[in-house]
Amino acid sequence: MGSNREIPLRELNQQTSRVMARVEAGETVTITKDGVPIGDIVPHGARDRIRAGRPVYAFRTDEMGLLDLPDLGGPALGDDEIDETLRGMGATDG
Repeated sequence: MGSNREIPLRELNQQTSRVMARVEAGETVTITKDGVPIGDIVPHGARDRIRAGRPVYAFRTDEMGLLDLPDLGGPALGDDEIDETLRGMGATDG
């Protein structure tokens, strides 16, 4: 199942987007006030999956299958050429 972390109400108020991004990633967040738990924010559908005995994952675990990439008319590059190009992207002059 997803992880669980306690967050003070003040942090939720100040960093709502960050907290909700964690929930969206599958984490259950317990909101506290003065150190006392007052509620949980859970990913949508998580409680139903837990009740149904299915695990909740914070990431995809199913196979995506083959990628269907469009032909953009560029040259066919080999692995070595792709590696060289990618290495050059991070290079800086001087």
